Amino acid sequence: MALTDPAPGKLPEHESTYRRLRDMVMFGELEPGQKVTIQGITAALGAGMTPVREAIRRLTAEGALILHENRRVSVPRLTPTQVEELAFARLALEPRLAELALARLTPAAIDRIEALDHALDGAIAAGETRGYLAGNYRFHFALYEVAEAPILTSLTQSLWLRFAPSLRVVMTSEGAIGPDLHKDALAAMRAGNAPALVSAIEADIRQGIDRVRADLRHARG
Repeated sequence: MALTDPAPGKLPEHESTYRRLRDMVMFGELEPGQKVTIQGITAALGAGMTPVREAIRRLTAEGALILHENRRVSVPRLTPTQVEELAFARLALEPRLAELALARLTPAAIDRIEALDHALDGAIAAGETRGYLAGNYRFHFALYEVAEAPILTSLTQSLWLRFAPSLRVVMTSEGAIGPDLHKDALAAMRAGNAPALVSAIEADIRQGIDRVRADLRHARG
């Protein structure tokens, strides 16, 4: 799931199929709770049935998909308890990754992260759910991967695979997204201010979590 993954054409078909389906899940092309057929996924990916089944098996093991008896799959709807578990884990790992990254950030790296944020702003302005989810992921992991903490980064990626699909509510529910805390994070990066960067990342995570919590409350009536 790293930003430096090889281009799909350079990968074996089973791996490229897995990564493409993973991105469909994480970037909101499959709405939580929406059941789709395995044949439909195969057609959408233009891949063979065997690599698609293997990708589904891996993503099911990772908690990103549910395989149903009628040859359909779906992205799980998070329960309130699962949201709280994911919130706890994200708030434990991601601010620490940001703090570790700060000492290694170069002006060029910050420029690259800022460019990703500009692209994210464009997706938000255009109302593009996939663009928002993909851009938000790329912004965070462009920072986290600078930390050179592969175990923490891998754990965080697995959390995003479970949580990110539910963040589509940010673009599909009523109300503004909220303060642009990425700008606060970028200002802290430029200033080399670790406490401010940690605070901005924590606040950004909590902002998304609060929107997911609110959506769950609304769904329960």
